Amino acid sequence: MTTHLEFATQLAIRAGKSLLESFRLSGTTVSMKADRSFVTHADIATDHLITAAISEQYPSDAILSEELHNNLPETNPTVWVVDPLDGTTNFSLGLQIWGVLITRVHAGQPEESVQYFPLLDEMYTAQRGHGAWLNGTSIASRPPDPDQPFGFFACCSRSHRRFEISIPYKPRILGSAAYSFCLLARGTALISLEVAPKIWDIAGAWLLVQEAGGMIQPVQ
Repeated sequence: MTTHLEFATQLAIRAGKSLLESFRLSGTTVSMKADRSFVTHADIATDHLITAAISEQYPSDAILSEELHNNLPETNPTVWVVDPLDGTTNFSLGLQIWGVLITRVHAGQPEESVQYFPLLDEMYTAQRGHGAWLNGTSIASRPPDPDQPFGFFACCSRSHRRFEISIPYKPRILGSAAYSFCLLARGTALISLEVAPKIWDIAGAWLLVQEAGGMIQPVQ
């Protein structure tokens, strides 16, 4: 029997292949949503692909996705949280850092997560109590290394507008909240800061970082 994690992994690969068919180095046309975030036709089509597959495989489970589903039945303890294309702006500009995020949440806790970045050939997976993985290899966050002078600080474009930041690490804005936390989980970034992330940005990242031995803490 296919496990939840295996199902999510294979589905993310399918979704990634679909997105690759729409990706162009010259860029892609975008539209602006009511919340002033961007969306492409690829976002919508891939959201349909993912949510249809989940509904077929797990018809009693709820789905919360960025583009299609946002009404959750209060009686259902299991929710699939989906971002069909994290990093839409990067995708639309022909940049390579974007991915597919699929997380299964049960009773309010993320249990399995897949974060797949097709053009980088990076598949991050996590299962509660079973660790964090990159392409099948175990990963772990790390503290600052006094022998490594180049610390890495991943942040979003709002970070320096919202907070006064003074830390001895090089800031990098990557354009994908999920990927910033993936770098934290694998020990490449020492700190990551995302201002006002959505649940589909953070659900899988939260589990991945925790399973990698790191910590996520809300900032007021």
